[in-house]
Amino acid sequence: MSVKINDIKDEFAMADISEIDILIQKYLTDERAGVKKIIEKYRKEKDKLILELERIEKMKEYEHKYEEYSYICGIDEVGRGPLAGPVVAGAVILPKDCNILYINDSKQLSEKKREELYDIIMEQAVAVGIGVVSPAVIDEINILEATYEAMRIAISKLNVVPDLLLNDAVHIPKVSIKQVGIIKGDAKSISIAAASIVAKVTRDQMMREYDIIYPGYGFASNKGYGSKDHIDSLKEVGKCPIHRDSFIKNFV
Repeated sequence: MSVKINDIKDEFAMADISEIDILIQKYLTDERAGVKKIIEKYRKEKDKLILELERIEKMKEYEHKYEEYSYICGIDEVGRGPLAGPVVAGAVILPKDCNILYINDSKQLSEKKREELYDIIMEQAVAVGIGVVSPAVIDEINILEATYEAMRIAISKLNVVPDLLLNDAVHIPKVSIKQVGIIKGDAKSISIAAASIVAKVTRDQMMREYDIIYPGYGFASNKGYGSKDHIDSLKEVGKCPIHRDSFIKNFV
């Protein structure tokens, strides 16, 4: 008696990736269209997974290059360009055997995927630090210095002291830990990409909360960036307490 197609579907669904080929061979001679469809689906999914594992391994190039360091910390920031809101930096130390799939530069991910990965990173990371610098401080010391300060704060909030920092293109002043700057690092290092996700999700959530406190500027959707609606609101009703005075001179 043939195994029911729904039972085969469940068998594939519960199987580990290493068992997929065995199941494909097991049901390869089954001529039913439903079974052929299941086999084709899982062949494609396995191929996609293999490509993703290869991509993630490539993103560990710098982590492997500096593997003699015990705690490698990725650093990245978000919010240098907006007209409103803070600049936020993330610092993330991932475990040496980290294989979190789909980690990438946060700008390449959907909001839903970023939030899913944020939860996984927060659960699996050895340590996470977040640094936030307010619009008032940005106006006082300029955005570049504010970005460096957010990164220093993020490093200081780690509960494990890193012995190497992988930074997205910058060198952070007043930090004694060895640093390696990587151009487009959030697309080349799994640690920096994880930090970019943490920083982005944190700042986006802050801007959604600010949208409730200061309605009318569209902060929940534009995240403080200079969208047309945001600029129109600035010109019409003026600034609010989280606007960066040094960024809005042309609009107010």
